[in-house]
Parts: sequence; C-alpha cells; structure tokens
Amino acid sequence: FGPRDCAFVIFVQRVNAWISWLTACAGRMKREVLVLWVAARDRRTPWAARMVAFLTAAYALSPIDLIPDVIPVLGYLDDLVIVPLGVWLALRLIPDDLVAVFRVMAMRIAERPLSRTGLVLVLGVWLIVAIATLAYLRRVWGYGE
Repeated sequence: FGPRDCAFVIFVQRVNAWISWLTACAGRMKREVLVLWVAARDRRTPWAARMVAFLTAAYALSPIDLIPDVIPVLGYLDDLVIVPLGVWLALRLIPDDLVAVFRVMAMRIAERPLSRTGLVLVLGVWLIVAIATLAYLRRVWGYGE
C-alpha cells in the first residue's frame, strides 16, 4: 500500500461516516414528523403549534412537493430546509412535557401498520389546495370562463 491507497481508504471511511450520519438524521426527522402528526391531532397542543405541526407533517408526508425533486439541487433543498425548519418551529411552540408524551405516542403508532386515513387526509388537503388555487386563478385572471 502506498500513500494514495491510504488516502483513498480514509476518503471511503469519511464518506461512509457521512452517509451513516445522514441516515441517522433522516431517521430522527421521520420520528419527529410523526410526533408532529400526533401533536397536530391532540387538543392539548396550543393552536398555533397545531397549525405549524399539521402543515409540516402534511408537507413531509405528502407525495407532492412545492419544488419537484427532479429539479437538480432545488428539488431536494426544499425538503432539507422546509421540513427541518417546520419541525424545529413546531417543537418550540409545544410545551416540553407534551412533546415527551407525543414522542411516546408516536413510538406506539410507528409499531402499528400504516394508516389509510392519513393517506386520504393528506391527499384531501392537497386536493382542497389545488381547487382553491384554481378558483383563485379563475377569479383573478378569468381562466376557464
């Protein structure tokens, strides 16, 4: 082995460590989004926190992005910025004791099968947003008349 081989081995180790770190971050983010989903549905959560939690969880769980992932860099940048900021803001607005309760509830939910109700709810929200947008465009610019 020469110096180049050692440099390559170190590079591969650093890349693997970085990938492991990103995977751990993604797992934590997934758990936190589930915590927000629970918080958004709980009456003990303050109103503003419920709205932020609902919008963040709906965006994170939705198959539709504001910027499609096929657009290089920007497509993933919105997921790397919007979702973590929404999680951070929502968790700041929820009292710590409730966050602890919601984390326990989220862990129980994560052990259960997927919810079809959640899928219908998220798709319903996006359908309402699409209809409202089309109605607005029709009214403002006269499209579809």
